[in-house]
Amino acid sequence: MTLSEELTWRGFVNQMTYKDITELDGDPISFYWGVDPSACSMQVGNLAAAMMVRHFIDYGHKANLLVGGATGMIGDPDGKKAERDLKTLDEINANVAGISDQYKTVFAGKDFSIVNNYDWFKDINYLDFLRDVGKNLSMTQLLDRDFVKSRIGEGGSGISYAEFSYSMIQGYDFLHLYREFGVTLQVCGADQWGNSLAGVEMIRKLESVEAHVYSTPLIVNKTTGVKFGKSEDGAIWLDENLTSVYRFYQFWLNVDDAGVVDYLKVYTLLSKGEIEHIENESQSDPSARIAQKRLAYEVTAIVHGERRAQTAERVTKHIFTNVSSSKLTIDDFDMLSDELPTAESGNLSQILVDSGAAASKSQARQLILSGAISIEGQKVFEDIVLESLTILKKGKNTFILVR
Repeated sequence: MTLSEELTWRGFVNQMTYKDITELDGDPISFYWGVDPSACSMQVGNLAAAMMVRHFIDYGHKANLLVGGATGMIGDPDGKKAERDLKTLDEINANVAGISDQYKTVFAGKDFSIVNNYDWFKDINYLDFLRDVGKNLSMTQLLDRDFVKSRIGEGGSGISYAEFSYSMIQGYDFLHLYREFGVTLQVCGADQWGNSLAGVEMIRKLESVEAHVYSTPLIVNKTTGVKFGKSEDGAIWLDENLTSVYRFYQFWLNVDDAGVVDYLKVYTLLSKGEIEHIENESQSDPSARIAQKRLAYEVTAIVHGERRAQTAERVTKHIFTNVSSSKLTIDDFDMLSDELPTAESGNLSQILVDSGAAASKSQARQLILSGAISIEGQKVFEDIVLESLTILKKGKNTFILVR
């Protein structure tokens, strides 16, 4: 399979400046993809584009992964109805470090370079920039951007010169990377198409060279029709301090049936044959959620490593299928302790009170006598003493870790 065939099959085709996608199947191309440090972590929306980048690398193209220490000082205004709140320099530096570390994880073992646009913007003279670069960027092109029209039109909130200039700054990234590293292609999400074209125009005017942009569609939940990557608790982050490994795994485990095969194509490195096999198995037994289980494992392994993915898988099996606690490791219990109410070993009634599962010992005893408490699938009808690591279940959906 060629790169163009891989991208097409996986659903990574959107707008591009190439006349034909098969132009990607030729000689190696030096390209770049970037993320602004508006947070200390990427979200699963960024991860979709990152997975596309993995395929570009695997087919022999040279990746320059940009983290926007300079553009992050302003913030991308595209899609925003009002001015962003500016981050402090300390926040930006911390976010740059966080995203750089995630590049190293997601692209582990691959050939790539990390670049920070602050490194070349920090020494640029403002007047020189306007004379050499700004003079070659059309105001008409900027004013035609939808987000600019919405902000300066009737009822709009207005736009600062800084945010208005964002496209010019991002465009210069492309120009600089062309001059320094021979980069002739920017890959991006569909929402960055307009910003990316500014760089193509700069390179054409200042270097008389044809550069290109290739964009991937934004991932949409087929069931809800909204942008993919949100849960009831908000965005799904790659940083486990923002979205725990367990909750990250659960997010993928609970994706919609209508989109799960598409998510397997986008978010995993499984082959076409493997995914088609999973799809057939899932259609034969939809209730088993075979595709969701494989998706959850594969994506968690890419972002958090095989060991953490195995832990999340075991923990999930224990909670939802009553697998014996003896099969769980210390890592498993550590993961559970971050997710479940926890109580010290002792009398069952006291454990229920300490964990908040019962308001008093008398209520705890009523729960026990009524058969509402179970341990590893077995109902408990007396106030026994628990002395080892285990998990209690109250009713159908409340779990308590006993340590």
